[in-house]
Amino acid sequence: MDFVPKKMFFTNGVGTHKTELRSFELALRDAGVEKCNLVHVSSILPPQCKIISRKEGVGLLKPGAITFCVMARIASDEPHRLLSASVGCAIPTDRKSYGYLSEHHAYGQTDKFAGDFAEDLAAAMLASTLGVEFDENASWDEKKEVFKISNRIVKTRNTTQSAIVKNSYTTVVAAAIFLL
Repeated sequence: MDFVPKKMFFTNGVGTHKTELRSFELALRDAGVEKCNLVHVSSILPPQCKIISRKEGVGLLKPGAITFCVMARIASDEPHRLLSASVGCAIPTDRKSYGYLSEHHAYGQTDKFAGDFAEDLAAAMLASTLGVEFDENASWDEKKEVFKISNRIVKTRNTTQSAIVKNSYTTVVAAAIFLL
């Protein structure tokens, strides 16, 4: 069997319950992937892997299937705590090359901040692989210009979920789900 995914989709979700495990299951349900046996993998976007919509991807899932994913997850039961989970993606210009995915989770970060951070992580990993030099301490806009000028990174994106904890456990997840 060929274990190189041909398709991938992004998803995210939030769940709240009096127990942490159930809040995680509800977050997976909100993300549409609760019926799968999820196996966490590292950070490589396979060459020529087609990114499809969440709707199409969820429709292709089979209950009980071993399903590979890159997932960010965070939970808390501390009231008023802001949670965020994000998966960033950096896609090379040459689609015959591999790209990178990154997972990031944090307390106190907005969707925008966490999403930009996850994209930055993925782009930095891809840039180092491609030999693109840039200042890691530079602002995202400055790095983005270096990536554009180098013509080696075509696109970055992210999927992010955040939530504020109320009076129960809250779990947020963001994931890139691979389909074989």
